[in-house]
Amino acid sequence: MSKRPLRIGLSARIYHPEVGATGLRSKSLQYLEQSVAHWVMSREVMVFMVPSVSGDGIVHRSSIRLSDYPQYLDGLILQGGADINPQSYGEKALRPEWAGDKVRDAYEMELLHEFMEAGKPVLGICRGAQLINVALGGTLYQDIASQIETAGAHVHPDYDRHSHEIVWDSRSGLANLYPGVGGGAVVSIHHQSIKSLGRGLRVEARGAADEIVEAIRHDGKQYVFGVQWHPEFHPPGSPNLLDCTPILDEFLNAARGRRW
Repeated sequence: MSKRPLRIGLSARIYHPEVGATGLRSKSLQYLEQSVAHWVMSREVMVFMVPSVSGDGIVHRSSIRLSDYPQYLDGLILQGGADINPQSYGEKALRPEWAGDKVRDAYEMELLHEFMEAGKPVLGICRGAQLINVALGGTLYQDIASQIETAGAHVHPDYDRHSHEIVWDSRSGLANLYPGVGGGAVVSIHHQSIKSLGRGLRVEARGAADEIVEAIRHDGKQYVFGVQWHPEFHPPGSPNLLDCTPILDEFLNAARGRRW
């Protein structure tokens, strides 16, 4: 009998109701970005979005908790999206538009800790990498352009067609995944970035030109890895962008290691 496919959970993006809106815009929506789901599914993996279990669901209550999900899923991916609320790392938002989503912060931090406590692997993408850092006690630059004088362009009108170079050293986990290669071009879209590292984390990659943190990894035995870029936006076989398949395979191999 063939083994069942891996079951990977994806944290939800959250759309909050607009004041005065009607229809769907008056409701709380939880959703995922299609590209990240398809990236994971390319390895014959089943993907399940993990909804938050609190909020305005006052009609239909449930006894299901976030702590139940690691029992049935083999790993977790924290996807990109809204900024981290500065209050989540002990600061005040320097500008109102940088306030982020505190509700999502709390939901994803709980989800991260439940999967870590269960010993299940976690991969963070963009916001997900920042969330891992903050959840483990780290901090962020609220705005790269205004707080880091030497910063290059990390936000661009071309969005997922904009890329820049990253580098890593020979002692990193990335060096093991990419023998003989010291870096590559990535689609990295963010105006916030990691400032002080969280507990047990080490830097895996930095921007080649400005040394802004682009990847982090947990030093413990459990697999917890975060990339500031968007591997799901790298077309398969692209000659100009880093092939992120080794990163996906490493994460999925860690998930398989929990079961076999």
